[in-house]
Amino acid sequence: MGNGDSMGIDIDSDEDAVASRLDEMQIETQGFAHALSGSSQSQNSTKSISGSFIEPIVENDRTYINDTYYLPNDDAEATSDSMCHQVYIAALSGRLTFHRMKPDVSRMLDVGANPGDWAIAVAERYPQAEVVATDLGPCELADLPPNLVFQVDDAREEWTYAEPFDYIHIRGMAGAFSDWKFIYDQACKHLGEDGILEVVDRGPVHHNTSVPDSYLDIYNAACQQAAELSGVSLGAEHLRREVIEEVGLRIFRSATVEIPVGQWHPDRRQKSAGRMALVGSLERLEAQSMRLLTKYLDWSAEDVKDLCEKVTEEILLQDTKPSMTCTFVIARKFPES
Repeated sequence: MGNGDSMGIDIDSDEDAVASRLDEMQIETQGFAHALSGSSQSQNSTKSISGSFIEPIVENDRTYINDTYYLPNDDAEATSDSMCHQVYIAALSGRLTFHRMKPDVSRMLDVGANPGDWAIAVAERYPQAEVVATDLGPCELADLPPNLVFQVDDAREEWTYAEPFDYIHIRGMAGAFSDWKFIYDQACKHLGEDGILEVVDRGPVHHNTSVPDSYLDIYNAACQQAAELSGVSLGAEHLRREVIEEVGLRIFRSATVEIPVGQWHPDRRQKSAGRMALVGSLERLEAQSMRLLTKYLDWSAEDVKDLCEKVTEEILLQDTKPSMTCTFVIARKFPES
């Protein structure tokens, strides 16, 4: 697991040509995303699992779930999330979890589940288990596995589950919480005996060769600065041992995997994962930066879009071998004395 060479899933066996234009990547990805989701997920469904109605907020042509969370909640972001889901699976050699799940697992919790790719997949993989998936907004899904329940919930507030969980999964939530100690404390309280907490996040896209006056570097620095002004961090501080273990958890396994962004890697499997990472990363550029930069750094929407276009062109050159990291952390409670 120490490097990308361990990836073992072949997402698409017919990916020999490097995508040369962003619009081609978007067109191909839309069809691919539907093929991945199959009958388990429908972005066109209007049914809310919670039965509640949440008024969306539209800013600069993006739809948000509230007036604080920096990421939008729209179709473009769902596509990005689905692509990233496949990248995580590739990094795990086709598995859904970094820790080997017990066959008799009975209760699982997915925190920040929207649009539900992981929750649906794990519910189908373990039909005997009850899977609870939570997010700030309702997931519009159809044909759900019978053992999967979606709930509109804010993880920043006290968790009120009556029964403990065997497995709690938190993925891709960098920038979502200002108080990770509270999140880990709640997870610790709601883990059963021998329960497992898995926390997963990816780092920003970065170049592997020096690029003078890099637009990507400018983009990453601006987003991090804006996030800090908003009271959160886009970094990996929440994955540090001292942060997780402060509340009574113990890390017993972790790994960071380097993923190519694009099709520059000679290995076929990494090339396949790199294609998904490229599409997801390009879709995420504007989504991650628009609210942060306009709200906290007073950029205009046009300036944000202009920077995203320049970053896209820089990444698509591929000569700097852009990549990103995926970090996986597994923790459980300290044994009670």
